[in-house]
Amino acid sequence: MKRILILLLVVVGVLAGCKHRDQQGIARPKLVVGIVIDQMRWDYLYRYYNRYGEGGFKRLLNNGFSCENTMLPYMPSYTGPGHTCIYTGSVPSIHGIAANNWIDNITGEAMYCVDDNTVHLTGDASNAPSMSPRTLLTTTITDELRLATNLKSRVYGIALKDRGSILPAGHLANAAYWYSDKTGTFTTSSYYPNQNPAWLQAFNKRKVGDSLTKLNWKLLYDANSYDQSTTDANNYEKPFKSEKTPVFPHVFDTLADTNRYAVIKSIPAGNAYTLQMARACMQGENLGNGEATDFLAISLSSPDYAGHQFGPNSMEIEDMYLRLDKEIADYLNYLDAKVGKGNYLLFLSADHGAAHNTTYLSDLDVPSGIFKTNMVLDDMNAYLKGKFGKDSLIANALNYQLYLNNKLMTTANIDRDKVKAAITEWLNKRPEVGYVIDIENIDKTPVPEPIRSMVVNGYNKMRSGSMWIIPNPGWYEGAGNATAGTTHGTWQPYDTHIPLLWYGWHVKKGASHKTVYMTDISATLAAFLHIQMPNGCIGHVITDVIE
Repeated sequence: MKRILILLLVVVGVLAGCKHRDQQGIARPKLVVGIVIDQMRWDYLYRYYNRYGEGGFKRLLNNGFSCENTMLPYMPSYTGPGHTCIYTGSVPSIHGIAANNWIDNITGEAMYCVDDNTVHLTGDASNAPSMSPRTLLTTTITDELRLATNLKSRVYGIALKDRGSILPAGHLANAAYWYSDKTGTFTTSSYYPNQNPAWLQAFNKRKVGDSLTKLNWKLLYDANSYDQSTTDANNYEKPFKSEKTPVFPHVFDTLADTNRYAVIKSIPAGNAYTLQMARACMQGENLGNGEATDFLAISLSSPDYAGHQFGPNSMEIEDMYLRLDKEIADYLNYLDAKVGKGNYLLFLSADHGAAHNTTYLSDLDVPSGIFKTNMVLDDMNAYLKGKFGKDSLIANALNYQLYLNNKLMTTANIDRDKVKAAITEWLNKRPEVGYVIDIENIDKTPVPEPIRSMVVNGYNKMRSGSMWIIPNPGWYEGAGNATAGTTHGTWQPYDTHIPLLWYGWHVKKGASHKTVYMTDISATLAAFLHIQMPNGCIGHVITDVIE
């Protein structure tokens, strides 16, 4: 009888652990993990599906819930806005992160999305200005979790890119850590209270990233098996600075330290390094074992660096995802052991996708090309000078947007509407331009949905240009003779259709092809956690996901 009673107590204990109620008596997971893969097209889930193992992407697809038709509801589709949209449930018009870089319409100064000259980089004797989330105008789901638990929940952001860690972690994070290619280690800024803990010092001393880079980048499998890629030697890719041609193997072990530190960002080792840092943070801060739900926001930046360099049809990208699949499998196993199956809630998504390389498409007779922003800007200003007598009436061209020189037009008594009409007329004659939108008069511009709504959602009056150039499909912004690699930033599905996988605590198994939006991620997390949505959230709960 005594043995039966003990057995019953053990069973009850296990069941209670699965339900896990925090000190407020609310059923919540012990840990939330957000994984954002920088520049992951949705179709990568299936393009390489038969080559993935059972424990990585397939585990999430087959044992979690996949939102198969998740879209960005705004443009431009860049890293800063993408990470911010996921964690705020909002759009650039509201949350303020209008791009990675923008022009401040009041001061005329160029801004980077996480610049903050009131703080400094920790461990830097020069006290050089560093970064923080202060340009972000709304709260994040990570902020709301901290507020809902009276700051008992702990929040950390980790990425190679500063903006990939800072913006998801929000205003109230315990810390955000990012990679410094000057030192080969992770760093942070004086904005955060938890700047340089002992576990971080110990991790950085190991020089994990340097060791991983010295292993070089060789193909994981036989080259002939990479049948979803172009041949290794082609004109669509850019070599590393240390190479003459962009072909395997990529060798870095003979490079000087500073050169090698920069390389890791563009190779699969960058993902491994980031996830090892995530493990170190979890171990050092004992995340998932506190009195309230903790949140770890991870961004994997290397696919973006590699994508820009090699393009989506390269052997490098195929190998990147085959290796990443293994890294994700290992990390899921780590979470199982550290936090326990069923005790953590995980989502995996992306900040944006990527276009096919334009030269590759042209070689296949698909309409495509580079919209050469700087050259077009010079030509437009020359045309406007001939028409209005003043040079530089367009102050800047950035993010497919034109910033007009309002001060010059006022001083010279030039009719601003006539300048905009002249710009529109000139651009509409170019074959790569689909639409020219005067954002201040968008109702007068015949632009179809969803482009109209995406422009409105992406326009921030303080940080965006007043005229938007929408290139035709297959075209993207570039400079000079930049014909290798690829980029992103447009409204087209290849840039804005992203994966969204849910796994773990109270997640249903299944999939849906209903259209949902990036803004719905934070709203759904708020429903899972029984907390308020971020204060700029416009998303809706994806009810199909919740058990």
